[in-house]
Amino acid sequence: MGEPVTLLAFGDSLTQGYGLAQQDGFVPNLEAWLEAQGADVVVINGGVSGDTTAGGAARIAWSLTPAVDAVLVALGGNDLLRGIDPADTAANLDAILAEIDARGLPALLAGMEATGNYGAAYKDAFDAIYPALAERYGIGLFPQFLQGLIDAGDRQQVLRDYLQSDATHPNAAGVDLIVERIGPAVLDLVNQASGT
Repeated sequence: MGEPVTLLAFGDSLTQGYGLAQQDGFVPNLEAWLEAQGADVVVINGGVSGDTTAGGAARIAWSLTPAVDAVLVALGGNDLLRGIDPADTAANLDAILAEIDARGLPALLAGMEATGNYGAAYKDAFDAIYPALAERYGIGLFPQFLQGLIDAGDRQQVLRDYLQSDATHPNAAGVDLIVERIGPAVLDLVNQASGT
């Protein structure tokens, strides 16, 4: 057995586990899910609550310690909440992925999809960011980080059963759904990093 793969989960409050007991957060649950699939992996929590893609771009270089073997990039939700220009979001994510690429590390980009509240042009511009960057860098794309919640049923049911009282962050059951849905894509990344 070689060393375990060290995966950096680089994101915002959704990655960090906002409002949850530590063991209920995304990172511990993702690590447990991956291990249950037979992966030898350590997942580092690189989530910062409230972080935008600009914040991520500012901290990616020092987050990529020599121990890191692969990176899950899951940023953009706070850019959406603030209505940040999609061109700025794209440039920041590009800077993050360029830094990862320069280190020769495999990556998975987990996207977000805009709601329609800033208009159709904004939504189209934002939603196009993630596929374009994944293609540019030749990395995996998981189009919607929250897909597990989207698949869970209508919005009222999701609000009632899978979100915290702020109606934004998942509760422990919601985290389980997110992990189950994104897990296979992350497992592919871990396998890529370990050469299997």
